[in-house]
Amino acid sequence: MREQHVLLLCLFVSYASIIKSSYLHEGDECKLEHKGNYSKFPEDFSFGVSTAAYQVEGAWNEDGKGPSIWDTYTHLHPERIADHSNGDEAAESYHRFAQDLVALKELKVNFYRFSISWPRVLPRADTRVQNQKAIDYYNMMIDKLLENNIEPMVTMFHYDMPEELTKFGGFTNNIVIKYFRYYADFLFKTFGDRVKKWITFNEPFDYCVPGYGNADFPPMIHAPGVADYLCLDNTLKAHASAYRLYKAKYSNYQKGKVGITISSRFYYTNNPDFGSEDIVDRAMQYSLGWLAHPIFGESGNYPFTVIEDITSNSMKEGLAWSRLRPLNLYWSKIVRGSGDFLGLNYYSSRFVHMAEPPGGEIPSWEHDSRLKYSVDKRWKRAKSDWLYCVPQGLEDILKWIRDNYNNIEVYITENGWSDEGELDDTDRIDYLKSHLQAVLNAINDGCNVTHYTHWSLIDNFEWNRGYTEKFGLYYLNVTSKNKERVAKNSASYYRSVIESRKLS
Repeated sequence: MREQHVLLLCLFVSYASIIKSSYLHEGDECKLEHKGNYSKFPEDFSFGVSTAAYQVEGAWNEDGKGPSIWDTYTHLHPERIADHSNGDEAAESYHRFAQDLVALKELKVNFYRFSISWPRVLPRADTRVQNQKAIDYYNMMIDKLLENNIEPMVTMFHYDMPEELTKFGGFTNNIVIKYFRYYADFLFKTFGDRVKKWITFNEPFDYCVPGYGNADFPPMIHAPGVADYLCLDNTLKAHASAYRLYKAKYSNYQKGKVGITISSRFYYTNNPDFGSEDIVDRAMQYSLGWLAHPIFGESGNYPFTVIEDITSNSMKEGLAWSRLRPLNLYWSKIVRGSGDFLGLNYYSSRFVHMAEPPGGEIPSWEHDSRLKYSVDKRWKRAKSDWLYCVPQGLEDILKWIRDNYNNIEVYITENGWSDEGELDDTDRIDYLKSHLQAVLNAINDGCNVTHYTHWSLIDNFEWNRGYTEKFGLYYLNVTSKNKERVAKNSASYYRSVIESRKLS
C-alpha cells in the first residue's frame, strides 16, 4: 500500500509540473486567470509609478551638479548607446517637474517612486560640498507631491554613481560603504521629515555584473567573477550600514521604512522529473537570493549553494581564497534583518536548465552558476529582446518570497512593458492587467504585497537602448521644445484600476 501511495504522489508531482509547463506554453496571449474569492485590491494597497534621475532629469551639468559615471560613459562612448543618445536633456524633469506632476495627478497614483541624483546633491560624493540648488529642487518635488496627496518614495542610488568615486575603484573598494553611509545620513537629515519610504539601492545585480563583470555598463570593468562579486558584497554592506544608521539615529521620530530593491525573474523547468525543484531553487538563489538571503533569510549570509560553488571553483582555479567570501560574524549581524521591506523589480521569467559543461568565462557568474536559460518562442515579446510576458512568474516569485523569507512585506518597485511609443498601446494594457492580476492572486494566497509600481511614468532614456524602447504610460515628445507628456491609453486604464481598486 505504501508503494502505491508513493507512486500516486510521483504521478501527481509529475502531472502538476506538466500542468504548470503547459500553461507557460499556451501561446502569445498575455493573460492570467483570476483566482480566489475576491477581485478587489485591499483598501490600504498602494499604486504608483516610477522614474530614475539620470533617465528623466537632464540638466546634467547645471546648477552645480557633478558628473556621474553615466554622464562620462555616454559622452565618451556614444557608440554603445543604440541611438547614440544620452541623458543630457532627457525629459528635462529638473526643469519640468510641473509637467510630471500633472501626469501624476491625472493618474491619481498613491505614491511616486523617484531617485535622487547623488552627484547632483553631493557633487564630490562626500558632504564637503552640498549643492543647495539641488536640495531646493528635491525639496520642491517632495513638497509638491505631498500637497497633492502623493507619497514620495525615494531611491538613493539608481545607477548614477558620482564620477568622483571611480578614482577609488567605485564599488570594488569597500570605502564606498563609508561614502554611501554619509550620503544616506545626509538624505535622512535633509528630507526624512517628509520622506517615509526609502530604497537604498536599485537592482545591484544589474549594475554590478554589467559594470564590473562583462563591461557592458560603466565603469566598463571586465573582471567577471571577481570585481562584480566585490561590487555586490560592498553594495550589501553599504545598504545594511545605511539601514542601521537610520534605525539608530532617525527612526524613532521620523517613523520611516528602509528597504532595498532587487531585480529577479522567476524560473521554471519543463522537466517533470524529480530534482527539477532543486534546479529552480538554484536559479533563484543565484539571482534574487544572492542579496535577499543575507538580509531576509535565517543565516545572515549568502546562500549556501552560492558560497559552496564559488569556494570550490576558486580552489580549482588555484586561488588561495574564495572569490566570494562568506560574511564574517560582524557583518552578518549588521546585514541580517536590515530591511523593513523587500523591493522587487519583476519583468519576465525564463526556463532554466543545468549547463554541462558550464558556460561563460572562467571565472564568471555564468560559470559558477552552471545554469542556462531559455524562453518559449510563443511567449509574447516586447520591443526589448529580453522582455516576455509571463505574468504567472510574478505570482510565483511572490509566493517564493513568502515561503522563503517569512512573508516579508514586498513592494513591487518596477514592472512594465516596452514598445515603439504608440499611444494606442494595447499590449501594455494587456501586460499591466495580467500582472496586476498576478499580484491580486498572490495577495489572495497570503502574500504580504502592499505596493505596486509601474515602470514608468514617461518614456525615458533606457540606458544602452537610449530612446529606442519606450516604457512610459505617457509618451514623451523628445524632439519638441516643450517636451510634452502625452497620455497613452494605458494611462487611462491604470487610472481606472486605481480609482476602482479592481481590474476590468
